[in-house]
Amino acid sequence: MNKVGGTTGRAGILLVDDHPLVREALRTALSRELDLQVCGEAENQRQALAAVAACKPALAIVDLALKDSDGLELIREISHRYPEVLTLVLSMHDEMHFAERAVRAGANGYISKQEATTRILDAVRTVLRGEIYWSEGVAAQVASKAARPDAAARRLPYDLLSERELQVFEFIGMGRGTAQTAASLHIDVTTVESHRSRIKRKLGCGTAADLLQAAIRWRLATAYC
Repeated sequence: MNKVGGTTGRAGILLVDDHPLVREALRTALSRELDLQVCGEAENQRQALAAVAACKPALAIVDLALKDSDGLELIREISHRYPEVLTLVLSMHDEMHFAERAVRAGANGYISKQEATTRILDAVRTVLRGEIYWSEGVAAQVASKAARPDAAARRLPYDLLSERELQVFEFIGMGRGTAQTAASLHIDVTTVESHRSRIKRKLGCGTAADLLQAAIRWRLATAYC
């Protein structure tokens, strides 16, 4: 484990989330642990990369939806620039559909914000030990895909979407308008419209109504995964 602040045996943790209350809750929980210590905080990609350079954390806990940036893009940057820094995704997004994408981007684990604090701490320590952390359900799903030699050839259309496009697609399925989606993802309306156009093209949706129906079907399917 990294040593921070001159305190032997305490791993430095960087918190990357655009919600101050989430960071506060995590900071409070981590401060009670004898082997863990928060060494920095950030709410977007620019701040996070600066914090990684400044405090050299052992682990960065990253949300997927950040102000003006995409959490998975940040994870790719950290993995590329600072391969020694581990990353754990802590998100509200559906684990079955984002966990594998997060690990492919370079994350060392994925856990839902809805999990108990003790489970989140378990995830932190699992990743710090050099292991991948995700739920048993996701692990089984990944193992099932790996066991099918033709899995890559039968990718679902949704797998063609980028992380940000999948986030927009999810909001469409929730019935959110363009302005609501832009506000939730901290991006402008024109960017959301561009993502919608690319999603329509990738999924073969001819109209906005077709796109909405596809998004609703996807939401209903993933709700029971």
